[in-house]
Amino acid sequence: MFSAETVISDLNKIKSQAPLVHNITNYVVMNITANALLAIGASPVMAQALQEVEDMVSIASSLVINIGTLSSPWVEAMTLAIKAAIKKNIPVVLDPVGAGATPYRTETARRLLETGPVAIVRGNASEIRALVESGARTRGVDSLDPAEAAIEAARQLSRKSGAVVSVSGPVDYIVKEAGLISVYNGHPLMPRVTGLGCTATALTAAFASVNHDYLEAAAGAMAIMSIAGELAARNCRGPASFEVAFLDWLYRLSPKEISARLKIK
Repeated sequence: MFSAETVISDLNKIKSQAPLVHNITNYVVMNITANALLAIGASPVMAQALQEVEDMVSIASSLVINIGTLSSPWVEAMTLAIKAAIKKNIPVVLDPVGAGATPYRTETARRLLETGPVAIVRGNASEIRALVESGARTRGVDSLDPAEAAIEAARQLSRKSGAVVSVSGPVDYIVKEAGLISVYNGHPLMPRVTGLGCTATALTAAFASVNHDYLEAAAGAMAIMSIAGELAARNCRGPASFEVAFLDWLYRLSPKEISARLKIK
């Protein structure tokens, strides 16, 4: 059963094992996602060149596919990387950034999802709905829907793909077919810092490296994200100081704070 002890155990494994998380991600978030992975004890690498993606996957513990800044060569690299990860049997975490905003973005996300078994899909409500519902829309990379509006779409996506689906919002919903974990932690400042959703995806991949119960892994990542956000907001003055404090709290987060603060259902 998922609990604070599960989160603490997985975080300790990340710190002791330092899993290499291979990110094919967008230009906007590379810095914060790399720093967040380092803060929890993982080892990040950003590599999208066609000439090396398969070699990089061969030494990685998990793979992040994030479509935030799309281009044809990157899509080709993502496809090669997913196939290499499946061959190596390491978890793939897909972030369908902006799915629903344009046909190209939506079709690319769906095609990548069909390339092979993806362990976890993590996105906002509109992005998740766009993967399974024709006509579902998003506003750029921002959700038009509350997270709870995507629970049924997440169930459909999970049944169809076999993936765990993590829907972020004021309450985070992590879905695996009939299973559901709800994480009630977080702070309203979190959406005011660009890249925190993508950071959640990177942390999800780190947790999936050490816990192959991907429902628990996805919930654990959202838990530490949200708890660090709550703690960071206590003394910050706005989004800029919040971002710095958030990274500090990811680094400082203790078992005592996780146990005391985690709110799940």
